[in-house]
Amino acid sequence: MEKTKQPLSTFRLVAGIITIVLSVLVTFQSCAAGLSNALEENGESGGSAGVLLAVCFLVAGIVGIVTRKSTGAGGAFTSAGFYIVGGLIGLICAGSYADLVIWGVISVAFGVIFIIAGVLTKKGNS
Repeated sequence: MEKTKQPLSTFRLVAGIITIVLSVLVTFQSCAAGLSNALEENGESGGSAGVLLAVCFLVAGIVGIVTRKSTGAGGAFTSAGFYIVGGLIGLICAGSYADLVIWGVISVAFGVIFIIAGVLTKKGNS
């Protein structure tokens, strides 16, 4: 029985691990930003958006790791969806929380690469 390597499976593993670790960092930063927003009463929602981005990082990372060797493209597209949605939330709601823009760009970039991996997986199976 020969194992077939799926396109970008190593990247899926590495990206998943990186984003799971980053989700912890983003959560702590977002809590601090949310506390700052609450104390300043500035009406910004960057801290809450950061927590949502961290949850999307966590979910996308887990799905990316678990489905990296699957023959279907659904796992890659699901991870890409979470990365892109989380990234857009971060980019739109950053406000004075400037690091959220960086995390949002990283998230969208990972989402695009996961879409490419999903397309390559579909082409390889047909």
